[in-house]
Amino acid sequence: MAQDRQMTQGAKQDRNQGGEPGGGRGGVSGGHLVAKALKAEGVEVVYTLCGGHIIDIYDGCVDEGIEVVDVRHEQVAAHAADGYARLTGRPGCAVVTAGPGTTDAVTGVANAFRAESPMLLIGGQGARTQHKMGSLQDLPHVEMMTPITKFAATVPDTARAADMVSMAFRECFHGAPGPSFLEIPRDVLDAEVPAEAARVPRAGHYRASTRSLGDPEDVQRLADLLVRAEKPAILLGSQVWTTRGTDAAVELVRALDVPAYMNGAGRGTLPPGDPHHFQLSRRYAFANADVIVIVGTPFDFRMGYGKRLSPDATVVQIDLDYRTVGRNRDVDLGIVGDAGLVLKAVTEAASGRINGGAAKRKEWLDELRAAEQAALAKRLPQLRSDACPIHPYRLVSEINDFLTEDSIYIGDGGDVVTFSGQVVQPKSPGHWMDPGPLGTLGVGIPFVLAAKQARPEKEVVTLFGDGAFSLTGWDFETLVRYDLPFVGVIGNNSSMNQIRYGQRAKYGAERERVGNTLGDVRYDEFARMLGGYGEEVRDPADIAPALRRARESGKPSLINVWIDPDAYAPGTMNQTMYK
Repeated sequence: MAQDRQMTQGAKQDRNQGGEPGGGRGGVSGGHLVAKALKAEGVEVVYTLCGGHIIDIYDGCVDEGIEVVDVRHEQVAAHAADGYARLTGRPGCAVVTAGPGTTDAVTGVANAFRAESPMLLIGGQGARTQHKMGSLQDLPHVEMMTPITKFAATVPDTARAADMVSMAFRECFHGAPGPSFLEIPRDVLDAEVPAEAARVPRAGHYRASTRSLGDPEDVQRLADLLVRAEKPAILLGSQVWTTRGTDAAVELVRALDVPAYMNGAGRGTLPPGDPHHFQLSRRYAFANADVIVIVGTPFDFRMGYGKRLSPDATVVQIDLDYRTVGRNRDVDLGIVGDAGLVLKAVTEAASGRINGGAAKRKEWLDELRAAEQAALAKRLPQLRSDACPIHPYRLVSEINDFLTEDSIYIGDGGDVVTFSGQVVQPKSPGHWMDPGPLGTLGVGIPFVLAAKQARPEKEVVTLFGDGAFSLTGWDFETLVRYDLPFVGVIGNNSSMNQIRYGQRAKYGAERERVGNTLGDVRYDEFARMLGGYGEEVRDPADIAPALRRARESGKPSLINVWIDPDAYAPGTMNQTMYK
């Protein structure tokens, strides 16, 4: 692999003698055309692990002022591109070499696909003259990537390089966003063509707006439903943030007095303490509401495939993707469109018509608030537990108290992050990141990398499971190398505990630790070894001071918190796969 990823001798010739960047006498190389197209899209950084097939793209990026960030594993590069897209609303980009470089990135692309995140992965390929001859690292990349991307293709000619990059970006934003993949043969990248022979699309001139309002008649129907409802509820999902529809969502729930629940990147749409912000009573609300509006969230496993919604409720689904509406569960009304535009239009259509039902709406909100308080009271002893080993609820409660309005929270793990999903509440929109519906472990460090580069003014706080951190943790060194401080917490129970619970439930205690037990690793020492800040915590009273010291260190940090291995999140115990 070391040989495969080196800049092999002779692979890159000096093209800058006596001519324009990326070529001599007016010529321009494929790699420089790619970089020009990335620049036109507004790409400011590419994530990569070097390989001889792709180095001309690096050279082009240097000339175009695009930062090249090198990581230790291609999965990290793809996850970072995904994370950058989620935070900025602009597509992320990763560049990897052929063969194992591209296959290493598959998981990151698949995660972006399920999470509806717009990113472009560019993979190398052997020269066209060596097609099907068994060249170094030759694999059928396009065929492999097609099922997990919105667009996958080979760039057939140097003159088409920039045009096809722009084409891939257009496809990223068709319907619900998602990833694209381009394979570029080595000779296509290295060859030069006359500048006038290549189409380099101009910024802002090759993509149309994809913001759709949906059917105006259906918007009016939804407004009427919400005006007449006595017990409405709305779920604000990831597409509220994707479409930057936060303000419209807040305006709707306040103007129409609708209780709101949030999931995925939609968390933080309403701040904690807002009278319309609800979290712990969602199941109760969905079982008792008369109108339920689901925004930007499919009826997948997180929603019990739609079965958790009252069969007597009027169900409305708003989504960017026509194929998502009504999948797994019938709906009474489906609207395909931009979440922000649709919600804004509904508010306008319902303006001034809610006053007559204000008293009944207040009763409904009070009913839900009582359910929230009952759920909190039941959990409170664990949130304040002084037990050792530390109860995970105490850990995530301390993290929640530690967050500020400028803290981006990232969850990377199984059982321990399931705990956090019930307690941690981001205080601002766009300040929550998790893997998404693919449930991919290992996104934490790459998302930190993306977050600190996309939003350097923000604090980043990340909770890892010890198993999740182990997958991509070596790129902690990348954060040290680029001087990107963050507060990292590892909930360490020396197990893949979500799986351990399932094995115990199915096979008994005597077989619960087969294939899921990890070592008692001192991740705090690992952090210090790589030049970061590390601290070990065994007493719950020490969590808050350790978090503050990590913040004040100004370094990438890992607080290694030993948590109770026999405490399981309710979400883990309720998973149907274990029943």
